[in-house]
Order: sequence, then C-alpha cells, then structure tokens
Amino acid sequence: MAIPLQGAKQIASPETVLTLDPAQSRVHWTVDSTLHTVHGTFGLTRGMVQFDPETGKASGEVIVSAPSGESGDRSRDARMHKEILESTKYPEVIFRPTQIEGRVARSGASNVKLHGIFSIHGSDHELAAMVHVEMSPDRWKGSCTFDVPYIVWGIKNPSNFLLKVKPVVNVEMETAGSIRASK
Repeated sequence: MAIPLQGAKQIASPETVLTLDPAQSRVHWTVDSTLHTVHGTFGLTRGMVQFDPETGKASGEVIVSAPSGESGDRSRDARMHKEILESTKYPEVIFRPTQIEGRVARSGASNVKLHGIFSIHGSDHELAAMVHVEMSPDRWKGSCTFDVPYIVWGIKNPSNFLLKVKPVVNVEMETAGSIRASK
C-alpha cells in the first residue's frame, strides 16, 4: 500500500468546456393536439457547458431566444409569443446545468443524463435531459431530449373549446461546437 507523501499535491483533472455554436444548433419542439401535431423551432442565442469528467459537476448556461420560436403559422406564432410565452416580457429561455449522470468519453460517443435548472416564463424548474454526445479532440456534437410540462409550470394553456392541446411540449435539441480543457 502506497502512503502519500506529506505535502504532495494531488493533480486535479482539467474540466471540459463545451461551447455551443448557434449556427450549428437548433431547438425542435412538438406538441400534440386533438387536430394535429404542431412542430416548430427556436434559435440558440449562445451556450457553454463546463463539467468535471471525474465528479460530473457541471455549470454554464444554454440560452435560447424565445422570440425566435416559430411553427410555420403566423397567427399561431403571434398568439404563442403574445399570450402564451409572453416573449417580449420573457425573451430568454435558459438552462443552467448542475450535474452529469454518467461518463462522457473523451473521444467517441456517450449517453448521459444532464441535470440542471430550466428557466422559462420567469420561473425556475428542475430538469433532466437525456443527452447523446460525440466527442473529438477539438469539436463535439450532440442531441438531447426532454419534456416541458408547461401548464404545470404556470404557462397558459393554449386550448380552446374546439382545440385541446396536450399539456406537455416535447423538445429535441441538436447542438455542436468546440471543446477545450480548463483548470
């Protein structure tokens, strides 16, 4: 059994920093209703996720532009921004990662669960997203999926007497960017 030398320093593993490239990232969403499934997108403003590969501790922010949301129907989108999301009052949707459950390989593919705080419509909510990430020495790409129970989270229900909308929005995010190590 080795005995550590008194005063010897432990070498900390460097943290990994993933910078998200807005030009290579997109947020897709779907919500089911009695008439059809609505599909749409949001644009990423900016993002960075930093994590310790040994402990899984994570930090950073992923910021999505609420006003960028669109479904392909101008009147539906106008109502979504004015009455549902209130995009003028709450222009950003932010995810702040706190912990990675599982191991992210330094090279190749990994599947992990990313925990954090999801801020939407002026309120914070705990969220866990399933993430698939592919790492190379200086680039990465990934996708994640999660559900937003918007009614439970206090966002207005868009249903009316003719149209019933499911209370959950399914989100899939495709991202890519650069990698660096920090100490």
